[in-house]
Amino acid sequence: MRKRFLFAGFMLLLAFTGTAQKTDTAFLLLPDRVFDGETMHSNWGVLVRKNMIIATGDASAIKPDGVYKTIELKGTTLLPGLIEGHSHLFLHPYNETKWDEQVMNESGAERTARAVVHAKKTLLAGFTTVRDLGTEGAGYDDVGLKTAIEKNIIPGPRMIIATRAIVATGSYGPKTKNTDNVLIKGAAEADGTDALIKETRTQIGNGADLIKVYADYRWGLNKTAQPTFTLEELKTVVAVAASTGRKVVAHASTEEGMRRAILAGISTIEHGDNGNEEIFDLMIKNKTAYCATLSAAEATSEYDGWKRGTLPEPSRITTKKKSFALALQKGVTICFGGDVGVYAHGDNAREMEAMVAYGMKPLDVLKSATSTNADVFGYGDKIGRIKKGLLADMVAVTGDPTINISDIRKTVLVMKDGVIYVNNQH
Repeated sequence: MRKRFLFAGFMLLLAFTGTAQKTDTAFLLLPDRVFDGETMHSNWGVLVRKNMIIATGDASAIKPDGVYKTIELKGTTLLPGLIEGHSHLFLHPYNETKWDEQVMNESGAERTARAVVHAKKTLLAGFTTVRDLGTEGAGYDDVGLKTAIEKNIIPGPRMIIATRAIVATGSYGPKTKNTDNVLIKGAAEADGTDALIKETRTQIGNGADLIKVYADYRWGLNKTAQPTFTLEELKTVVAVAASTGRKVVAHASTEEGMRRAILAGISTIEHGDNGNEEIFDLMIKNKTAYCATLSAAEATSEYDGWKRGTLPEPSRITTKKKSFALALQKGVTICFGGDVGVYAHGDNAREMEAMVAYGMKPLDVLKSATSTNADVFGYGDKIGRIKKGLLADMVAVTGDPTINISDIRKTVLVMKDGVIYVNNQH
């Protein structure tokens, strides 16, 4: 009896880590529809062996060699594993605990424990990759989290990490009225070309896959958002990162902060609240993508007391809607990313629903969350499409999210790297 109990416990542990179903057996997936990252197909099959997609196309034409298992996915749409473009796995919703309190008063152990839970929730919701844009005071703990996932110690998405992020001295929090107090900062402070070169290289040396900078922040008079780094400082960070093959992303919400970031060669603008026609034309010219984080603005407004449908829309939301609509009209490349952590991990689909509500077509939202993000982030040769030779990251959902985007929440299968983490199909 004891042996049976121990074996059952061991199998539960394997199932939790996702290694229980890791096998050399091929899988032939047969959904009703396949969205390959760009186009929707009917009567397609997808063949996976180990961690790779080895065949796609008409289901009747796929003839697997050797042992394989057929997974019937009736009534579903199969998509590439979804890519969350703006996440903070070391944060949890601000209506639970305010940002300052998380950074100053939650221990490293607690924040890492929360991040482990957040990573699992993200993966099980069908988001097989996250671009995590800063640990917000948790140092380089995202490097360890990423390693633990890669070693199958814990289940979680592929992580593209920014580690500490970089801010201008004095611009970022937490802050205190007693300036003699030394506080943990939410990002690394650096100023001038020499210091920025050193900090960029330090973060890269410690495991950063990309560099995040704050091109502006709420440090102007009366806490207004104002630029932080000069154009030359931003160009320095981009040049140092580019020499190692890495990209730089920028938090930017003001017109001037966005302009400097775009001219410096930043790859994506995060937030972009006050984007206008001139700024979006500049983004198109410089091939800068836009990650609007619509849901974060909505969530923080709700935490401040806004009740959707009963109270007037806050000016921040109105501004967001206008800028997002203009970006769509102009044809700016739009990445999917919601600033998850401001609101609950696992609820990443909230941003997809907001993008549709703000005027984006569901099919284009799906592209944004798969092939567009993969290409913009520099991983298009590995993920983001259901295509022969790419990694076997896929999610199946009941229904058709090109008709009803909320169907993206109806997850019945999640596969990452050829390993099945969710299989609710009966």
